[in-house]
Amino acid sequence: MNFLKEKLLLVARQARIATGATRRHNVAPFFCPYMWKVTVTQKPDQCLGEWIDREALAEAMIPLIGQLYRNNNVVSSIYGRSLINRSVIAILKAHRFARHRQSDDSELSVHETFPLIKAMSELKLGAASVDLGKLAVKFKAEGNGRSAEDFVRDELADVVGKQNGSGRTGTDVVLYGFGRIGRLLARILIEKTGGGDGLRLRAIVVRKGAENDLVKRASLLRRDSVHGSFNGTITIDEANNTITANGNLIQVIYAKNPTEVDYTQYGIKNALLVDNTGVWRDADGLGQHLTCPGIDRVVLTAPGKGKLKNIVHGINHGEITADDKIVSAASCTTNAIVPVLKAVNDKFGIINGHVETVHSYTNDQNLIDNFHKGDRRGRSAALNMVITETGAATAAAKALPELAGKLTGNAIRVPTPNVSMAILNLNLEKGATREEMNEYLRYMALHSDLHKQIDYVNSQEVVSTDFVGSRHAGVVDAEATIVQDNRVVLYVWYDNEFGYSCQVVRVMEDMAGVNPPAFPR
Repeated sequence: MNFLKEKLLLVARQARIATGATRRHNVAPFFCPYMWKVTVTQKPDQCLGEWIDREALAEAMIPLIGQLYRNNNVVSSIYGRSLINRSVIAILKAHRFARHRQSDDSELSVHETFPLIKAMSELKLGAASVDLGKLAVKFKAEGNGRSAEDFVRDELADVVGKQNGSGRTGTDVVLYGFGRIGRLLARILIEKTGGGDGLRLRAIVVRKGAENDLVKRASLLRRDSVHGSFNGTITIDEANNTITANGNLIQVIYAKNPTEVDYTQYGIKNALLVDNTGVWRDADGLGQHLTCPGIDRVVLTAPGKGKLKNIVHGINHGEITADDKIVSAASCTTNAIVPVLKAVNDKFGIINGHVETVHSYTNDQNLIDNFHKGDRRGRSAALNMVITETGAATAAAKALPELAGKLTGNAIRVPTPNVSMAILNLNLEKGATREEMNEYLRYMALHSDLHKQIDYVNSQEVVSTDFVGSRHAGVVDAEATIVQDNRVVLYVWYDNEFGYSCQVVRVMEDMAGVNPPAFPR
């Protein structure tokens, strides 16, 4: 009888959620196995009931998140973890993940975020990026008795009532090259299509490798040994050489060099082209793309040579001007280390230091021993640690001039397919303790303008595969931090493929002028 009563209570609670008759939401006073602790007085049915309650609330959030994304171009996230097209479990895991981001180590509850997303859905918002985790924390600290509706209206005042008011029509994007970075850029761009007034992937350009080239290209986009399956549907049209991915019609263009393509014949105009090949890295070589009808600007996904601006988003993206037709998004390692170096230099000052990169092998290396023009890289990538050079330490000064001449660097390629680590061995002008250094970097990851670039983890159990899919440029491993007065050693994980690709997209959004305002301020 008691069991039946509890089931009825659960059904009633879910009915209240479904009809919008929400109660005053508070975090449950007990803890369940999916939380941090388990109390000795908890009951199994009570714990399961709380879980079902949260599942129902997360399920009710999904259509609100989707409608805001498609109709308003509002991207919702929780401490950098996107909620777009996510499952109930993924949404609950994002809330759980936020525990590591809260000052009191408490778990963020869907009971706290649901009223906020519901209020957002009723305000006819314009394009925006909203971090629900940070918004919930701010509401808790600064709500001052306001309702969720009043708080959200005040906090998002700049975009309230501006639905469809941006006047944007979208920017065409062409991917020149479709390797590891090219395919991940495609995934991110497709994921961020929204209502179509941001970056729109229109074409990829490759050399034809076989008669069934289109099938193979689509298959590589659909399945990835490191990053898993594509989140959506993919179809191909061999007669017209197109791939359709989640409604994005992508023209596959076969060409042997940049100058032979007329993009306007495919309806592509004023496009932003991303060169993923690395074949051309200076203004003259990349300038070939600008001679093609339909191309307006170019982004290079490798360190640029000569006078090209090397942009690390979050650091010097403000230097991009309307006159810049070609920019470089620097390297994955430069993107990983520069934000952390800037944060440390701003507070403690860097006298000098050494950067050692423990980097996953890349497609440039050989699977088994064979000739290679580079030193040591001819030896089997799957069997060896390979010492090689890195220009990241020197390149850091291009994005952060105050570090010019202060850093040296080297790299070791290791037998893993993805996720790398930068070890920053620094001598500081101002001494610190381990606790001071970690707390400062934690604050920078949460509350500074570098929150999209710097992430922070405090666990003794994390390993490299835990960072596959990280959207940050780098993740500070607090448990590994070593501080001895004015000498510090920092360990920074980074997904050298996906995290870097996210940084490239941020540069693209700035160049195209489609970067929406971020909230909370």
